[in-house]
Amino acid sequence: MSDSALTPPESTSTSARYLSLALNVLILLALLYVFLFSIALFGAAFKMVGKGFSEALIATTTNPVVGLMIGLLATSLIQSSSSSTSIVVGMVAGGALTVQGAIPIIMGANMGTTVTNTLVAMTSMNRRAEFQRAFAGATMHDFFNLMAIGLLFPLEQATHFLEKSATWLSLQLVGAEGTKYPNPVKAIVKPVVKEVQHLLTDNLGLAKGVATIIMVVVALAGIFFALTFLTKVLKRLVLSKAEGKFTKNLRGGGLTAMAMGMMVTVAVQSSSITTSLLVPLVGAGIVPLQTAFSATLGANIGTTVTALLASMTGTPQAVTVALVHLLFNISGILIIYPFEKIRYIPVRLASGLAAKTAEKKIYALFYMVGVFFILPLVFVLIDKLIRGI
Repeated sequence: MSDSALTPPESTSTSARYLSLALNVLILLALLYVFLFSIALFGAAFKMVGKGFSEALIATTTNPVVGLMIGLLATSLIQSSSSSTSIVVGMVAGGALTVQGAIPIIMGANMGTTVTNTLVAMTSMNRRAEFQRAFAGATMHDFFNLMAIGLLFPLEQATHFLEKSATWLSLQLVGAEGTKYPNPVKAIVKPVVKEVQHLLTDNLGLAKGVATIIMVVVALAGIFFALTFLTKVLKRLVLSKAEGKFTKNLRGGGLTAMAMGMMVTVAVQSSSITTSLLVPLVGAGIVPLQTAFSATLGANIGTTVTALLASMTGTPQAVTVALVHLLFNISGILIIYPFEKIRYIPVRLASGLAAKTAEKKIYALFYMVGVFFILPLVFVLIDKLIRGI
């Protein structure tokens, strides 16, 4: 048999591989859309009932510690540090809140936005090894933010270095032309979310509370469905051969991963999306925990860029608040990341917590509800009781 007779089967095999690759990519994009839509729907549901409550909470801040807890609780409720920061910026610009009073709220908001990661990690609860890795990938962001707050919160109260630095920078920047940055994620997801919301509240005439419950249930179902199959597709695509260029770039070093995390977050304008996408990659074993940690820190910086650009045409106070968020994240990285002995403390703490949580999965629920909702709410209620006496 001649060599040419073997060509058609080989060609067919190559075509089948390309067809399989194209099909997997299309499935991946479809699952990614479902995931992003579900995250956006979840946030929209909370905003329907939580935004007014969050605004009222922020307006009642009386001291730095309570302000910190209010920022944490308000952002956990509306699932977006950008939204809570925007509320704070508006209140500062309107004179309802001082820059000094806004700073603890911004720090708390930075912590509150990570609740989405924990929720995403909990979708793999029935797969112990994957859940342990994913939960560590989700909570290392929490531990980093806790460390940054623990170091910078008392330092700021003693010296006001963030306020002074941001105030000086804002005076240099105000008057610059603001930039409206296109948001590709919102462009493809938000219209569908609005249609769902419109269908429930207007067409079907459901009460806001009922519509919110339905949206939360649909969003959670979408997140669980997307991530269940997203991990499998990612394993097929990324773990083959050299694990793909994406993983190679992430493995290129801490600073490379940090830059990638920052650029992706600037592009999608949400650190929650970036870090939530990293969680299943960590859970699947595609991206190492320490590499994902570096990318997460980059996302922390990237999430501040949009608010900063949007505030350029505002008052100096509004720009100051946006700059505080940026300087807080950069300061935390500069203090923690360069020193090898403390760099991966958040990763080690998250790994230890994940090991315990994998043994008793109820701990994951206790952690999420306790840290993001009960703890700050207790502080706020105690403050209200003290002021009422």
